[in-house]
Amino acid sequence: MHMKVEQPKKHHRFANFENGPRLIFWELTEGCNLKCIHCRATAQPERSPDEMSTEKAFQVIDEIADFANPLLILTGGEPLYRPDFFEIAEYATQKGLSVAMASNGTLITEDIAKKIKEAGIKRVAISFDGPSSNIHDQFRGLDGSFEKALQGARNVKNQGVQLQFNTTITSHNVDYLEDMIDLSKQYGVDALHLFMLVPVGCGVQIVESNMLSSTKYEEVLEWFYERSREVDFEIRATCAPHYYRIMRQKAKEKGERITVQSHGMAAVTKGCLAGTSVCFISHKGDVRPCGYLPLKAGSVIEQEFSDIWKDSTLFQQLRNPELIEGKCGQCEYIQVCSGCRARAFYETGNFLSEEPYCNYIPNQV
Repeated sequence: MHMKVEQPKKHHRFANFENGPRLIFWELTEGCNLKCIHCRATAQPERSPDEMSTEKAFQVIDEIADFANPLLILTGGEPLYRPDFFEIAEYATQKGLSVAMASNGTLITEDIAKKIKEAGIKRVAISFDGPSSNIHDQFRGLDGSFEKALQGARNVKNQGVQLQFNTTITSHNVDYLEDMIDLSKQYGVDALHLFMLVPVGCGVQIVESNMLSSTKYEEVLEWFYERSREVDFEIRATCAPHYYRIMRQKAKEKGERITVQSHGMAAVTKGCLAGTSVCFISHKGDVRPCGYLPLKAGSVIEQEFSDIWKDSTLFQQLRNPELIEGKCGQCEYIQVCSGCRARAFYETGNFLSEEPYCNYIPNQV
């Protein structure tokens, strides 16, 4: 692997890095009751002995709250596998942080949903790999997981907690996206986030059979742009940085201005946020740019969170678009896209190389 080490310029358009991240994804545990074939984590039926203690988790929350005001997303594995999950969530809420959780939904009973609300969790994201049990259960590795997840969604809604559906788009479900929108409408979701598969964790094993081609990827994102303007809930493309290029191309074609009123939060964010507005904390305290880029910026077991965020060489490199190589480095949309650094790393071993699943040719090339 090779990588550049030049120091980045301090000023960029989309973030004030001294103020900390906007989003922190915290993998509280690798323990999970499912065996998803595309999982980012190496989820296990048993919890790892490397998991952070409750007391250490509280200390990390203190460090985050003293430094930044992010949305803290508690995830896993399945975060409900931790018996102290609600202690951690409630402590973060009491420290003034906005807290959400990402779950497979199958463990969210009526009682658990009540505890979620009582802990101050603002939103629950539940993963669906398709709009029916035969599609979803095949990917999740457990018969009946679709119906259990739907019941979990109903329990969340009944408590008045915001509900989000997450769907990872692969070749096995790409033809059912309209049905996912219908399912989202039926359950009154606040948001549907569509993730493009990133080859990491278990996902590496299904790249050849399930990864969309760059051409199909483009078609899906163009469909996504049109459809996102027609529904009354938020639809967001995640791990799909070139959506932000497509959004601007489409707006230009239509003679439209991109504003928060017309395009939602997509108007004021960019594509790849790894290490710039987002970071990930693993179950054992490793801090990474995102959950899909398996490179370590530091450890909250050994360092203060704020020091890692501000001083990590890895994060500094990701904040400098001038270091990005290949056609991404020459692209006129670099400031709003940047390409997926995790896919670049998977393809080449170099997280600064060009996005391998983009077929756009920049004007400068």
